[in-house]
Amino acid sequence: MNGGGATTLADSFRRLIERHGPIPVARYMGESNARYYSSRDPLGADGDFTTAPEISQMFGEMVGLWLADVWVRAGRPAGAIYVELGPGRGTLAQDALRAMASQGLRPDVHLVEGSEALRRLQSGALAGAQFHDSLDTLPEDRPLLLAANEFIDALPIRQLVMTDRGWRERMVALDEEGAFAFAAGPNAMDDAVPEAQRAAEPGTVIETCPAAAALVGALAERLDRQGGAALFVDYGHLAARTGSTLQAVRAHEKVGVFDAPGEMDLTAHVDFATLVAISKQAGLATATATQGAWLSAMGIALRAQALVTRSPERAKDVADAHDRLVQPQAMGELFKVLAMTPRDWPRGAGFDEGPAR
Repeated sequence: MNGGGATTLADSFRRLIERHGPIPVARYMGESNARYYSSRDPLGADGDFTTAPEISQMFGEMVGLWLADVWVRAGRPAGAIYVELGPGRGTLAQDALRAMASQGLRPDVHLVEGSEALRRLQSGALAGAQFHDSLDTLPEDRPLLLAANEFIDALPIRQLVMTDRGWRERMVALDEEGAFAFAAGPNAMDDAVPEAQRAAEPGTVIETCPAAAALVGALAERLDRQGGAALFVDYGHLAARTGSTLQAVRAHEKVGVFDAPGEMDLTAHVDFATLVAISKQAGLATATATQGAWLSAMGIALRAQALVTRSPERAKDVADAHDRLVQPQAMGELFKVLAMTPRDWPRGAGFDEGPAR
């Protein structure tokens, strides 16, 4: 039991499994994160993790300048709105909007946020922001300038595992001692696996994220119809891979994925290759880069110098933040950036792949 005598999510899962059998990993992750994010501010030293916008204002400023640059080169279309998915405390939006204003862009703010606890924080940080539960209720008659940082990694994933009997869905079950454990489901899932991967070794795990695929597909259609640009930043991989990436964080430490469902942050690596394919299928141009390469190309080092010139006493803090965001051994290589732009809009800056594909 937790404070107040309420039933913990672990207890609820345990009773559910005892009565009806194992549950899919996607359900375990989805319900865990829904409980987790609805009840707390998970960010900062007193929370469970720290994101790039909380590390330094420079991150949000680069995002804002990227969106503003696309907007300027598109001819400054009237009515463009700033959209953020999962905006945390509103820190990224504050920094991005300040950078946009320096370029003459002062858009209305629309936030896609399901947590009432976080909405209260965002309302305090961003006066006049409009809230949405999903993309569905965003305006349909104006360009969307969208940012999403560490949003997709928390969407529920589906895992498939290769067994001696073929591919099965990976489930959450109870072992002989009543503890949560992974188990293979009873139904054959070979048809859900790409043909090139069907002959994998037993024990191989592959992951998909239907929620991310649906989100990017819907956004791509919106951008193609309404115009705008989108920038996703998250940790993950640019090429297809196998293996479980499900992980949990609590109090800034990695913990077991079954330790405390609903009381810890569950995430998985983002499959950027699949998101790129979905975006291209909708006719959009895409570009990808590591976070470190993209921020460097956007001029974060020059911005760091300017901050130090203005406040010399902050030199070490600024340098530490820059390195944490950019260096390969920190966030620079693990985190990736995906840009999406419609066919009739200019391509975003900061990518060295030549013409966006």
